[in-house]
Amino acid sequence: MDEKIKVIELDFVNAYLLKANDGFVLIDTGLPMHRERLEKALVSSGCVPGNLKLVVITHGDWDHVGNCAELQKKYKTKIAMHQKDALMSEQAVSLNRKVRTLAAKIFFLIRLIKRKLQGVKMVFDKFKPDVLLEDGQSLAGYGLDAKVLHLPGHTKGSLGVLTAAGDFFSGDILVNNKKPDIAVYVDDFGDLKSTAQKISVMNIKTVYPGHGKPFPMESLKAGLSRYI
Repeated sequence: MDEKIKVIELDFVNAYLLKANDGFVLIDTGLPMHRERLEKALVSSGCVPGNLKLVVITHGDWDHVGNCAELQKKYKTKIAMHQKDALMSEQAVSLNRKVRTLAAKIFFLIRLIKRKLQGVKMVFDKFKPDVLLEDGQSLAGYGLDAKVLHLPGHTKGSLGVLTAAGDFFSGDILVNNKKPDIAVYVDDFGDLKSTAQKISVMNIKTVYPGHGKPFPMESLKAGLSRYI
């Protein structure tokens, strides 16, 4: 694994801290109740207020944007996401989606019951993104040799980040819960098919998913073909 990439495990969701030329870029922020764990991981890597150049949000769900408002305030950093998910952040809502597999439906129901028993509410502080990202946009201005890709299917505004070295930060469009797979919670199946086609021809070496361990892209390529 690239030493410039720090995997920050926040319960069932991941954030990723990338070393940039003169600071850091954070991809996703985890859940609000894991704020202290996130900040400890940032500080231990040398990421402090003043050198967090950008926070890239792969999509607007609460488990990915949960600490954006706090980072804007405390770190004076810019939050970047796609315009089509910006309303989710500004209204602090998550959208309903279709569940692609029976196993995912069961997993979702179990997790929902656990949250209710623990008194966990799916809420987060509202925030307005500072930067609206577009497909193909370079992150070189933030010291990172990478580009943003618009990959709808999980949400309308889902994004991925692909570095020049072939590291792909997929958000929830690719996951690794029990095995590498394409999104199991789907906003639009037509969009998901188009995104699968787009991903299949990209020069990806390693996938860093929003959920689960990083995995080599080769382990998914054959399975991805059934969605194309």
